[in-house]
Amino acid sequence: QVQLVESGGGLVQAGGSLRLTCTASGRSIVNYNMGWFRQAPGKEREFVSTIISTSIATDYAHSVKGRFTISRDNAKNTVYLQLNSLKPEDTARYYCATTRTWLGTHSYEYDNWGQGTQVTVSS
Repeated sequence: QVQLVESGGGLVQAGGSLRLTCTASGRSIVNYNMGWFRQAPGKEREFVSTIISTSIATDYAHSVKGRFTISRDNAKNTVYLQLNSLKPEDTARYYCATTRTWLGTHSYEYDNWGQGTQVTVSS
């Protein structure tokens, strides 16, 4: 079982940047593909980005493509999400999760989830 802890969220003005970190423990993530999702109040959890175990392939939601960048460091058992050019509509709680699915974009394809980190973007 992999335990995931997200960090790096906060309050930022529109146009600003944040770097989210997902730190895993209990088991190595080297054989897992990883993803980031987000959920705003009153809305369903939505896909943000995913990266495969070797980092050679990634995918992004259309709404964040060109602004967010996913990366990972398997030696540190960590996954990152760089958020640039933030918009108020990016405000949500961001979660990381593990999956065995190649570039999965649906939450049901993911199993281990963290507790999330809150990102709030002011206009």
